[in-house]
Amino acid sequence: MTGPAPAGRVERVDLDNRVDLNDIAARLGVAVEEVERVHRLAGDHPPAPLPTKADAPAILDRLAVPPEDAAEILAGWPDPDSPLWTPELRWLLDRAIALVRADLGGYEWLVPGPELPRDRGPAWRHLYVYVYLALIGVVLGYHRDHGVPETVSWTTLADLGRNLAIDRRMNGEGWPIMQAWLTLHVRGGLYELGRLQYHRSSGTGLGLHIPESGPLTPEAVTASLDEARAFFPRHFPDEHYTEFTCGSWLLDPQLREYLPEDSNIVQFQQRFELDPYEEPEGLNGDVEVLRFVFRTLSTPLDELPRRTLLQRAVVDHLKAGRHWYWRRGHFPI
Repeated sequence: MTGPAPAGRVERVDLDNRVDLNDIAARLGVAVEEVERVHRLAGDHPPAPLPTKADAPAILDRLAVPPEDAAEILAGWPDPDSPLWTPELRWLLDRAIALVRADLGGYEWLVPGPELPRDRGPAWRHLYVYVYLALIGVVLGYHRDHGVPETVSWTTLADLGRNLAIDRRMNGEGWPIMQAWLTLHVRGGLYELGRLQYHRSSGTGLGLHIPESGPLTPEAVTASLDEARAFFPRHFPDEHYTEFTCGSWLLDPQLREYLPEDSNIVQFQQRFELDPYEEPEGLNGDVEVLRFVFRTLSTPLDELPRRTLLQRAVVDHLKAGRHWYWRRGHFPI
């Protein structure tokens, strides 16, 4: 029988094994509080197995993962005898899968685990991709239980490839946010229907997200909204939405100072009644505009491209000492 943990240390019992969370945190290079959170939320929930490595290329292709990212993911695959997978990495993979799986059907923002140093190889860099891949079969079963068409399932899940491509463009600057975002897809909390993505909620507002998937034309938006109006009553009849909601830099009315009335962005804005402005916790409007318009957070303003009217507007606005704002709005379903 062991004695009590020294003061300042965190220890928990994981199934039949005593896990030293301080040691795991030190080996991962993260705060012990982050490891303790994963341990606590995963509890005794079982993880889900990854697909076989032989099946992985076809799955990655179906998830629209770019070839260069697919090659890295396969190179870091968590084979049982892989020297890339240290005990602490395997522990985190197992517990992060269990953490996300435990919230199947959930739709709140969920961080699957601590941000890892990504320069230590593909196992470290893509650990949360392996979490996503392990949960594909789980969420497809959830979709089938709700009658969701397979085409909608795979279109929704292919946001993985889109986000990996964005992350590569951003040199890894965007991944901490993206890895939490992607837990929505493998919990059944988000669906891509045409041009827009729809985020379930516990209230009466059905959230809109705008993926990077082509022009935001009024016709494409209207078709997507019509699809959503039919989709959610059919597949989630116990949820009763009365309005579409959206939080985005795209709703900042200052954009109308620079863009014509017939632009896609302004026409998208015109659908919404804006909520009173409140400073969003953890979000900086200037940072988010740079993230989405330029896919960079570190390039000096003078070095950013000015090819489009929107790019010029963003840069000129910031160089004038002004700021962009993340605004929320709604309109009836």
